[in-house]
Amino acid sequence: MEFVDLKAQYRLIKQSVDAGIHAVLEHGQYILGPEVARLEAELARRTGSKHCIACASGTDALLIALMALEIGPGDEVITSPFTFIATVEMIALLGARPVFVDIDPKTYNLDPAKLAAAMTERTRAIMPVSLYGQCADFDAIAEAAGKLPVIEDAAQSSGARYKGRQSCNLSAIGCTSFFPSKPLGCYGDGGACFANDDHLAELMREIRNHGQASRYHHVRLGVNGRLDSMQAAVLLAKLEVFDRELELREEVAKRYSARLKGIVQTPWIAEGNTSVYAQYTIEVDERERVVEALKREGIPTAVHYPVAAHMQPAFAGLGYRAGDFPASERAAQRVLSLPMHPYLRAEDQEKIGMALERAVKSGASALLDSVC
Repeated sequence: MEFVDLKAQYRLIKQSVDAGIHAVLEHGQYILGPEVARLEAELARRTGSKHCIACASGTDALLIALMALEIGPGDEVITSPFTFIATVEMIALLGARPVFVDIDPKTYNLDPAKLAAAMTERTRAIMPVSLYGQCADFDAIAEAAGKLPVIEDAAQSSGARYKGRQSCNLSAIGCTSFFPSKPLGCYGDGGACFANDDHLAELMREIRNHGQASRYHHVRLGVNGRLDSMQAAVLLAKLEVFDRELELREEVAKRYSARLKGIVQTPWIAEGNTSVYAQYTIEVDERERVVEALKREGIPTAVHYPVAAHMQPAFAGLGYRAGDFPASERAAQRVLSLPMHPYLRAEDQEKIGMALERAVKSGASALLDSVC
């Protein structure tokens, strides 16, 4: 059983993928070729954003966005401690200080009610994460942010909607990832930034390509953050089935939630939101025992994420301690992601459900025996 079955997807779109890659090999424009421009136009159309700037990875997208806002030493950027390290890493890499705000334990996204207490005169931006495929509460975040720019880390939420609007077009800048396992993923690394402000978009295009305004005319510091044409070709092929895959993801999630109701804590989707279920993440007691029980039955799992960012050794210098963000720390100890992709069969989900039910019940029985 595959945790994410990219081979099943490839078999479905093989002809389009192969034709797209062959076209790149024929024209030889391997970086920022015509496929990249087509991809940017299509993603801008889909999100409703005025500008899409494709780049080399989701991590680069975050870095480029922060650089466009001129974030640097002495600045503070507020984000979630319950996220992949790249979110926090890019803030620190620019010399700014990551400031954490705990999550809403139901959505796992930054809790807007806690924002005001974390803001200082040094706060330059807020970077919420749309985790597990569901958007953060951007209206409430924008209200708390006031005039401060908001960057959406939408690495896991491409295709999700928030109150009728598309993820990646909910704030000043949206950033996403095309890592292969994402709902919209390429066959390597890739990412994109989205904006409606012409000046911001121009800055990000320049930063993406070594700060160039024109060839060999460098008007600012930048990075080598360009997207390969082959990856754009793959993404264009995947966009042909993307809408259908989002429907299938929803069906898979509904089957999981119906089967696991009352057994474990299943995902909660806020009113007005849709999720693309980048992961189907539950909460369990005694996670390590449950993981081993599922592994014995051939069922792969993953933990996104086992250590909250403020507890990572790389950020020890920030001065945070255990207990500072209890919702994030509790989630890190309990979350467990199950196999999730559009082509997951109902019979495999039933196998997963039965195995998980046995594992949970055996743990409860062992606990009861120890008490007795």
